[in-house]
Amino acid sequence: MKTQRTACAGNTGKPLRDGDSRRALGLRGEEQGVRYLAARGYVVLERGFRMFRGEIDIIARKDGTLVFVEVRTRARDDFGLPDESVTRPKQRQVRKVALGYLLKRGLAEEKTPCRFDVLSVLWLGGERFRIVHHTDAF
Repeated sequence: MKTQRTACAGNTGKPLRDGDSRRALGLRGEEQGVRYLAARGYVVLERGFRMFRGEIDIIARKDGTLVFVEVRTRARDDFGLPDESVTRPKQRQVRKVALGYLLKRGLAEEKTPCRFDVLSVLWLGGERFRIVHHTDAF
């Protein structure tokens, strides 16, 4: 598993504040993730793909590989880093939804190369985020 670290900052609209909801923080983290991936040559195909009571945050393509990305965002690391919350059951769920995506899009028979990445997004305050990219995470 490769890990890339970067700090991201940028105006993504309404500023985050300490009292913002977890969902709002998660959405902002996903937006930062999309920007991060696009800046590195990924083509984002879909966001928030839902199937089988599960969701894949970002589906992208780079160098002919389909990349299913789980984004985890936290405002603090007191209870661990964001990526530490991607448990085995969550990994199974993401794999199941990814298979559904491949079948629904007619890609399963093409033997499309795929991988599963995790973006760990830590909000540093204001418009600053730290992103750690775990490629081929599971």
